[in-house]
This record gives sequence, C-alpha cells and structure tokens, in this order.
Amino acid sequence: MAVFTSIIHFWRKWRDALRTGGQIDALLAHADPRAELAVRNEWLVEVSHWLHREGTIARDAEQPDQAPKYPPHVRLRYLLQLLDRNPEWKTRVALTVQGIVHDMDAMALLCDSGMPAHSGFTGALIERLQDSLIPIAPNSRDLSNLFTLMFPSADDARWVAELPRELLDKLSELFVYRQAAQDASTRAESGEERRASRSYDQLSVELLAAMHNLVGQIGSTGLSKAIRTRLSEKRLDALPFYKLPRAMLAIETAADDDASNEPESHARVSRTLLQEVNYLRALLDECHRALRDVHAHLDENGVNVDIVFQLERMRARITRAERLLEAWLAIRQHGGSAQPIASLFADLIEANHASHSVGSLMRSNFSLLARKVVDRSAEDGQHYVAYDRKNYLHMLWAAFGGGLVMVAAVYIKFFIFSLHMHPMVEGFFAGINYAMAFLLMHFMHFTLATKQPAMTAPMLAQKLDGIGTPHGMNDFVQAVVALIRTQAAAIFGNLVAVLPGCLVIQLVVHYLFGANLLNPAKAHTTIHSFSLLGATPLWAAMTGVLLWVSSLLSGWADNWFVLHRLYDVLSYNRRLRFVLGERGAARFANFARHNVAGVVGNFTLGMMLGLVPVILTAFALPYEVRHVTVAAGSIGTSIGVLGREAFATSDIWWSLAGTTVMAMLNVAVSFTLAFQMALRARPMQRRARREINRALWRYVLSNPLQLVFPVRHKAAPDVA
Repeated sequence: MAVFTSIIHFWRKWRDALRTGGQIDALLAHADPRAELAVRNEWLVEVSHWLHREGTIARDAEQPDQAPKYPPHVRLRYLLQLLDRNPEWKTRVALTVQGIVHDMDAMALLCDSGMPAHSGFTGALIERLQDSLIPIAPNSRDLSNLFTLMFPSADDARWVAELPRELLDKLSELFVYRQAAQDASTRAESGEERRASRSYDQLSVELLAAMHNLVGQIGSTGLSKAIRTRLSEKRLDALPFYKLPRAMLAIETAADDDASNEPESHARVSRTLLQEVNYLRALLDECHRALRDVHAHLDENGVNVDIVFQLERMRARITRAERLLEAWLAIRQHGGSAQPIASLFADLIEANHASHSVGSLMRSNFSLLARKVVDRSAEDGQHYVAYDRKNYLHMLWAAFGGGLVMVAAVYIKFFIFSLHMHPMVEGFFAGINYAMAFLLMHFMHFTLATKQPAMTAPMLAQKLDGIGTPHGMNDFVQAVVALIRTQAAAIFGNLVAVLPGCLVIQLVVHYLFGANLLNPAKAHTTIHSFSLLGATPLWAAMTGVLLWVSSLLSGWADNWFVLHRLYDVLSYNRRLRFVLGERGAARFANFARHNVAGVVGNFTLGMMLGLVPVILTAFALPYEVRHVTVAAGSIGTSIGVLGREAFATSDIWWSLAGTTVMAMLNVAVSFTLAFQMALRARPMQRRARREINRALWRYVLSNPLQLVFPVRHKAAPDVA
C-alpha cells in the first residue's frame, strides 16, 4: 500500500511539473524584443505572476499544510534552467528584459516610491483612493507602475530579498547576455546588440541620476529655514546638507575617470572613487545626526506636524540614497555581489506598495499626530507618579481633596437634572458643572484618579528609550511599580472621600430637615443603572475614551503654546506690561505656560462628559457617562435615601461590582490608548517584552510591598 501511495504521489508531481512547464514554455516562447512596450510589459507581468502564483497545483490534497511545491525560488530556478537549455529563448528573453530596462523611466520608482508626498491627510487619501479605483495601463513608461503590476502584494518583497546567490548571478547574466555570433548581423540591424551591451550600464546610470535627485532634495530641505534654524550648528558652510551636492559631483567625476582610464575593466572601482563614496556616506551619517538635533529642538520647543513630516521624508530619502549607493557600487564592480541590488528591489517593492496603501497612510498620519501631543503629555505625567513616601502621602491627600470636590459636583448634577430642562441644555450645564469641578481640582492641586493614566502612559513610553541599559531597565521597572502604586492610591483617595461624603451629607440633610435630596424611586433607579449586568462595562470603556481624548487636547494645547512662543509674546506684550508691570507680565506668562494644558484638558473633559451623551442619544446611540467618582457619589446618596432598604435586594451588590469594573475600565482604556499612541510616536522603541516582564517580576517578587506602599530608605533591587 505504501509503495502504491508513493507511485501515485510521484505521478501527481510529474503531472504538475508538466502543466507548469508547459505554461512557462508558452510564455518564454512568446518573448518578443521587437514588440511594442505595452506588449513587452504585459509579458513580463505574466512571468512575474507565474513566479509567485500557487494555483491549483501548489499544495497536496493529502497535506494541505505543506509548503508550496513551486515557491518563487523554485519556479525561478526552473525558468533559468529552461533558458540555459534553449539559447534561442534565452536570447529573446534577455533582449526583451534589456529593452524594457532601456525604455522605462525608473526615476519615480527609485526616488518617490514610499516617500510621503502630502503633509495633509485629505489630499493624500483622495490620491490613493483614486489610484485604487483606476487601473494601471501597461504602456506606461513609469517603472513604478510596472512594479505595481508585477508585484501586487507587499509580501513579494520577502521572497525577492531572500533570493539565493546563484539565482541572483544567473539573473544578472540576463542583463549582459548576447546572442551567438551567427546572429550578430540581425542584432546590428535592429539595434539590439547596442541595447544589450549597455543595458546593465543603463541601470547604473538610472541609479546615479536617482542619487543626484535625492541628494538635491535632501540638501534643499536641510537648508530650508524650518530645518536650518533648529540646528545646533549655525554656520552654513559647516552643514552636511551644504556639502552633499559637491560630494555627489565628486563621485560622478571619479566614476567617469575610471571609465575613461579602464574602459574594459571588470572592477571599475578605484581607490579615488571609494574615497569619494565613503565621504558621501559620512555626510549622510551627519545628516542623520542633524535630524536628531532637530527632533530634540522640537521636543523642547514644541512639535510642528509639517516640520515632522519634512523630517520623516528626509530620513526616508537619506536611507534610500544609502541603499542606491550600495546597489550602484555592486553594478560598478562587475562580478561583485548582486545581493545589494536584490535588497534594493525588495525595498522598492515594499515601498511602492506602501505608496498606494490607505492603511499605511493612516498609520503614518497617526504617528505624526502622536508625535505632536505625546511628548508634551509625557512631561506632565511625571507629576502623577509618586516614588517616595512623601509624594505618596501627598497623592493620597490630593486624591481625597479631589473626592470632596466631586461630592459637590454630584449634588449639583442632581439639582440640574431635577429642573427637567431640554436635554441639550441639561447636558450643557452638566458639562459646565464637571468642568468647574475639574478646574477647581487643578488649581487646588487635587487629583482625579481617572485622569492620571492618559497623562502617565506617555511618560512610561518615553522611559522605553533607555531599557537597553541596566540603569534604564531599572528606571523603567521602578516607574511601572510606582505608577501602579500611585494609581491605586489615587483611586482609593477619591472613593474614600466621595462615597462616604455623599452618604454623610444625605444623612445630615435628612436628620436636620427631614427631607431627601433624591426621591426613593430615583434612588432605586440610580442604583440599578450602575449594575454590572447592564451596559455599565461598555459605557465605562467609552468614558475611558473620553478621558484619553481630553489628554490629547491637553497635550495639543501645551504644544501649541510652546510652538508659537506665547510665553515670550505675553512677557513682552506692551499692554500687559503697562497694566501689570514687567515682573507682573512675566509672572502671568509663566502662569499661563504652566496651566494652559491643565485648563484645556479639564475644561474639555467636563464638557464632553456633559454633552457627548446628549449628542449621541440624539442620533439614536444611547450612552450615559460612567465615571467611577460620579457613580460612587450617586450610590452613596442613594444608600442615604433608602437606608437599610438599599441592601434588601441584590441590586446594590451588582451596582458595587459594576462600580469596581467601571474603575478598572476607566483606567485601563485611557491608559492603553495613551500608551499605544505614545509607542506610535516612537516607532524605534519596540523592545523584547520578555525581558521587561522578567525584570518587572524580579523586582516585584524581591519586594512586593512596593506595589502597595513605598518602602522607606530601601535601595532598589537590581533588575538588569
């Protein structure tokens, strides 16, 4: 039976090979170097699709999880073997490929693919949607369009980058392959011999022209006012952007000298040319360092999206210029490694696909937005983490004070809704109530626990910069432990104040005046509305989104204030100096600088908590605010109204469970969104999670009390 199965399996493989071979035979036989460009391009597209096509013979029926029988490398090897056995086919295919390279314009592919073209999101989105709806014509001379047709998926870049060396060498031969001597007269008449002898050099010329283009764009952007004024080096002639064009011209001059001195040499890279290439590489490295200087200036003086866009595009161009230089050197030195060329083509395939991807556009613009607001929030987040006992006790007191303020906000909310005004008016006054309460907390230096995560997450993500060193890892782990401890203390302080506070006020009012601040029916409804069995978890998560949005607006306001140098504007304002005096104007500017983020964040959070539920409900999307401090105050008031009756049913217990889940979701959702956005702003900060988890667990297990209360005068354990 086993022998019979082996025979059947071999017969299927032989049948599939015949089918595959017949298909590629027809393609190779129809290669026509004299055909129009559209016909030749269509032929090359079909060959490319055949290389990475699985088809009906790609997998065994008995083994569906088996790797494809004919992956691109195997198919390409088979194709090249067919060409070696058929010199006539090889000549036609080589001349066809050489003709396509000669007739196509590679500048857009080499210079523009993968480069962001629009700083505005709307224009880039419309352009990419338009490209996705309009098919590409095969007669286009733009090589980037041909790449789009040949490699429709970004996954194609992987198998191109991993091509074995022997396949790369055989592919390189197609660009310099010539027909046998007996057909030389025919080639001379058609001009194909000249094309074949120069096709490989044509790619070298295209790469050199693309490097000229990129170097010019890098230099002009680096010397622009937006970039130049933010560099630490102020001398124009000392900037690497100023030296780039001359370095590129020196490379071209040295290459021309090599070609004129040794026209038949196969190793056309002289010592002079290598020196000029290394000098250009050094200048490109200096450009990278200059970009880091500009980023440091933006972090300190405010982030501008347009400038960040220019920096990211310049960084991409510098990287592309380095890859083009490697590929150009590989071509200049015949017989050298073809791996840089394959690696360049793989990068171009992936970049060309990203240029037409809407998802890639969304991710890049989200990263720009994150960079604009996250770093400003990270600076404020340092104030919400307590590392020692003094700051921990201060956080407890600040959270307790914040809870007392929320007691007043809860009762004012009950009064507003008892007036039975129009829902939009009720929402507006409720938003004003929350906003005033949050602003009072801000200026009295109190704390609202649910606002902390969105502010501390960017700070935590910023500390990922140093986890590559033992000291940086220790600093990050201590920040995580301190953040957990401080967050727990803030929630505890808020709830200890707000729930008993609302309960005591209701009991005092009932004892003195014999009245209730809520009627019993409303108290029952309030307790039932916070039950874990209802929509409380969903609405609590949505409230966490609002908390995160308020932190974004806070960071945006702080960045806007610093970017436009409003501190200096207010300090030197003539009217302010006339009214407040010189020192008074400086104090007012300093006050505005330190409070603009808090005022904007707290005010917008309050208005969103009041108006968003009304607006969503008006569009048939029911939503109610589920904020843990407001819910705890409402439950405390309801218990004071109902007394022991409140515990007669299970509603109160489900309500307390819902409030617990509410606290976790308020904190977890806002923290997760803020932390992920902070990571988006730092795409280079992805580290091994296992190492972080191992270091964190080692630290916690060595001293678990650190999660609850900071230990006095105890050295931090080594977590490296």
